Amino acid sequence: MTETVLVIRRQTFRLYPNKTQERDLLSARRLHCYLYNACVAHRRYEYRRNRRTVTYLEQQNLLPEFKQAWPEFAQLNSHSLQATVKRVDFAYQRFFQGLSKKPKFKSIKRYSGWTYPSTSGWKVASNGKHGRITLNDLGLTLRMRGKAKDWGRPTTLTIVYKPTLRQWYASFTVEVEVPRPKFGSQSDLKYESIVAYDLGAETAITLYDGSEFYEVANPRFTQRSEEKIRKTAKLKRRKRAPRKGVKASRRWKKINRLEAKLQAKVARQRRDWQHKVTSKIASRYDIGVTGRVSGTESLKLDVKGMTHKAKGKGKKRKAGLNK
Repeated sequence: MTETVLVIRRQTFRLYPNKTQERDLLSARRLHCYLYNACVAHRRYEYRRNRRTVTYLEQQNLLPEFKQAWPEFAQLNSHSLQATVKRVDFAYQRFFQGLSKKPKFKSIKRYSGWTYPSTSGWKVASNGKHGRITLNDLGLTLRMRGKAKDWGRPTTLTIVYKPTLRQWYASFTVEVEVPRPKFGSQSDLKYESIVAYDLGAETAITLYDGSEFYEVANPRFTQRSEEKIRKTAKLKRRKRAPRKGVKASRRWKKINRLEAKLQAKVARQRRDWQHKVTSKIASRYDIGVTGRVSGTESLKLDVKGMTHKAKGKGKKRKAGLNK
């Protein structure tokens, strides 16, 4: 009998609400955005006035009084509100560690959604392929479509909204049982096949299995759609763009949505290609290695710095590499 281990995977499905359901979802998203900004304002005020850092537990304990003062928040799931407060605390912890900038107030256009950290606020009817999801606090049953590679016991749920595309998504974390790796302890590892690989710009991946080199061609999805995106962006520049005190025209919104769809298509093509290539490599080889210096210490590549937009006059020199 094959031994199994429990792992956590994330699976995402697209939601298809009707107009009434979408109105309720947008209202809940706006309330969570208000709560996020209220928590940020609370922390800023306490630090400026009293030089005191507000903790997550303090803000969590204030939620009952907050819901009494603002009755519209009473219908929302308590755990989802706590998750929104936790999101603020996580942003500040990253700021204190020097990993990100100081948290700012979020516009509703840039607020993605909210999270249910437990199954008390929702339930899903699916076997991993399509199905329906019910949000208890909003009283909504939504149709969802998608196919999960691995499906098990869902534990958390995140509702995500993409404003430009006007699309809703349900992102689950799922506990999945997978076969235990056949390798034992570090002393008695036995690998049947090993491959070394290196990422490139001209070719996507170069593989070496000890006897022969293999190259995976770069599909260059961005370059294929670049002309369409450029023409669409040119049309958008001729329309009235949004700025302070001025609303965007309907034609600008229409072209902006079209441009976002073209870019989303490129992202889907790239993601699909990556999954296929990595799955093929993983099915053929037991171990993949990369980035060694002198055979002793690992090489940590600064990929973010390599692809970051260059400053000054030479910023166009990296354009080809980034693509």
